[in-house]
Order: sequence, then C-alpha cells, then structure tokens
Amino acid sequence: MNIKTIDCHMHTPLCGHAVGDPIDYVRHAARTGIDLITFTCHVPLDDERMGGPGIRMAEADLPRYIDMVADAAEHGRELDVRVLTGIEAEISPDAALMERMDEILARHPFDFVLGSLHHPFPAYRGWLEEHGITDEPAIIETYFRHLADGVRSGRYHSIAHPDVIRIYGTVERFEPVEHEAVIRDFLQAVIDSDCCLEVNTSGLTKGVFEVHPDPVILDWAAEMGARLTLGSDAHKPDSVGQKFDEILPLLAAKGFAHLHYFERRQRHAIPIANGP
Repeated sequence: MNIKTIDCHMHTPLCGHAVGDPIDYVRHAARTGIDLITFTCHVPLDDERMGGPGIRMAEADLPRYIDMVADAAEHGRELDVRVLTGIEAEISPDAALMERMDEILARHPFDFVLGSLHHPFPAYRGWLEEHGITDEPAIIETYFRHLADGVRSGRYHSIAHPDVIRIYGTVERFEPVEHEAVIRDFLQAVIDSDCCLEVNTSGLTKGVFEVHPDPVILDWAAEMGARLTLGSDAHKPDSVGQKFDEILPLLAAKGFAHLHYFERRQRHAIPIANGP
C-alpha cells in the first residue's frame, strides 16, 4: 500500500469527550483521501488528578479500546485505509505516576506512543504550586523543560501539541520569541533523542486559532532539522484530516520534506506533497 497522506492523532468515545464509532473515523479518512490513521486515545490512569472519567478511559477499558481499533482496522482494509493502534501517553514530573504508566505501556504492543503534557490537570497545576512556580514566564519555561525531560526519557515517538500551554488558562499569554532559548533546548532534545514533533491542526479550531506548534516554532524546528508527525486530534469523525489542506503547503513552504508515522514502533517517512 502506497502511503501518501496520514493522520496520526485521534480519539474514541472511551475517553469520554469524543464521539463516533472508530469505523466512522475510518470512513471519513477514506472519503478525504487519507491512507493511514492512528488512533491515540488517552492512556488510562485511574487517578482523578489526571482528569478522571470524561478525560480518559478506565484501565479496565484498555482491552476494549484495542479491540475497537482492531475492528476499525478490519474495516479499513476494505477501504484501503491502514489503521494503527497508538496511545496518547502523559508527560509528568511525578515519577511514581510515570512508573505506573510505564507498566501499562509495557503490557500492550502499541504502534505509536504520543507524549503530552496536559497542564490543566490538577496533578500538574498542583506540582507547580508546591514548587512555588506561579509567575507566567516561569510556568511556561518549566513546561518546556518538562517536555524536554519527557523526550529524554525515551518513552515517546512524538510530542503532541507541544505549545498547548498557550490555551486552557494556566497562563494568559504566550509569545514564543520571549522563550526562544528554552523552546530551542526542547527542540534540540527532540532531535538528539531521535524523537518527532507533532504538528497538530486542532489548534486552528480553538484557542488562538493557530496550528500547534506556533509557526515561529515550526521555523526553528525546520532550521534545526526536526522530524514531524501530523495529527488532527480528531474527537469526531468529520475532524479527521481537519485543516490539512492549509497546513501541508505551510510545512512545505517552511522547508519540511517529509512526515513520519510509526508502525510496530518503527518510524517511516512519507514525502510532503509539493515539498522541497
């Protein structure tokens, strides 16, 4: 199968805030010409500090999730859409929490592991308060340092919506150029660790209505040689591939030649249409 277009970030109703059967996501991918999709529902962590019901599936639901994606993959074969099983894992400074998550990740053969630091969760905001990190510049820089620590852990194949700190109220404003040094340190960790950076088009539909990461960060990533994955972060079937028609030309114009996906935890590259 010749893979030309991919979407490597989408959810299922098991997370509690997405709608639609996974098979419907496959059908929409087929209608929009996407050849490969990867489901990445939130990793189950039975800890209310990490969002609880309505944010992520219960640990008991993980086998059901894997079965749902397998059924979607079978349907995808009929429509020439390859369907892979991923997970959106957490990045956290809480070592005990990460140890519990590692046990879950080790038990299941996920094709792709996304890393995300969800700053609005009580666990992260509580950590910031406990460590006296309360002013906005310090919060932003701590966030990117924690992302870099997550990258260096080797757990993740790509880092999802890496500048999501700009929305959901933990800070009021975010200008990448004011934090260039720490962001470049994060990008260097991504490159040194042979990790990828996710381009997440859901940012164009909410918050400041700009792609994740900000185009300025994408300029730095292109200059430094970062590799990219691409995801819609779809929470409903008709969001699969959302805004790709806007973002793919932008990435090509910035000098990116390839996108990447992971199957059986191995990275594969595909050329960006009209890329250099």
